[in-house]
Amino acid sequence: MPHATDNRPTALLAMGPGISDRLLADRHRTRLAELTRTDPYLVGHDLADPTPEVAAALAEAEVLFTCWGATPLTAGVLAAAPRLRAVVHAAGSVKHHITDACWKRGITVTSAAGANALPVAEFTLATILFAGKRVLHTAHRYRDLRADHDWLAELDGSGNYRRTVGIVGASRIGRRVIELLRPFDLDVLLYDPYVDGPEAARLGVRLTSLDELCASSSVVSVHAPQLPETHHLIGGAQLSAMATGTTLINTARGSLIDEEALVAELTTGRLQAVLDVTDPELPPAHSPLYTLPNVLLTPHVAGSLGDELHRMADQALDELERFAAGLPFADPVHSGSLSHSA
Repeated sequence: MPHATDNRPTALLAMGPGISDRLLADRHRTRLAELTRTDPYLVGHDLADPTPEVAAALAEAEVLFTCWGATPLTAGVLAAAPRLRAVVHAAGSVKHHITDACWKRGITVTSAAGANALPVAEFTLATILFAGKRVLHTAHRYRDLRADHDWLAELDGSGNYRRTVGIVGASRIGRRVIELLRPFDLDVLLYDPYVDGPEAARLGVRLTSLDELCASSSVVSVHAPQLPETHHLIGGAQLSAMATGTTLINTARGSLIDEEALVAELTTGRLQAVLDVTDPELPPAHSPLYTLPNVLLTPHVAGSLGDELHRMADQALDELERFAAGLPFADPVHSGSLSHSA
């Protein structure tokens, strides 16, 4: 039914081709249409060179509902959106499309980074526990042997009791991993230059230097943001400091690890690795990462996929409902925080 007095904000979907069909179920489009004045099936794929229909919607839009592949909101794009007051991003990082022009304009921004952190943390928890049980090694050995074997002797020293796990970066995902690890009998170390002793105590972890963490942990899991100062954060010195048998997990960004130095260590068989991200994002076809038996390589799938995208849509629509009601966002993005976040 039409609203008697329609004070709903005008909205426009803006994201890459094909994304909205994966992100939004029918119930999401219904809710979007209830909360805003919009065509829930009209999507602006390129706001810098929009179709006439998208250009008309952009000119009226008070809020953009964005996701992966959204057009960078440059000063030129914003000039075509004079009424725009907010951006609701149904995914994680907003660095791709939120520009300085947005902050200068006073546009408020929120993202579903909290929702996207959950599957990454779950993926990480699974790999940490599998690493402790040496699942990757054992699966390869079992496939090769195909015979009775003294597994208790071979796996002596494995397990997840009082093993030390090192978390590099108390990001949203890093903090969620720490939370998920609490029920287990594991000792958790943390390296993060923005976390002090009292905060580490509240998190239930022991704060250490990066070198100490690498030298002391059976599993090292990387959750720091991609910044100039975190390029090759885990380099040759840190990899050399890791004890034989240590598992390195990276679900953050490939550039945080010196991949050449890592491959050199992995080729000897001294370390194990779970790599959901690499540098470059797609390793060249000849990369040994594809074939090394001590490497679990996945194509950046730890984050939201399949039905997990609906969790991000739900959080984004909750924020859109707050905006429509004149309330502040529950999880706003601030320009100052982007200098040390994903």
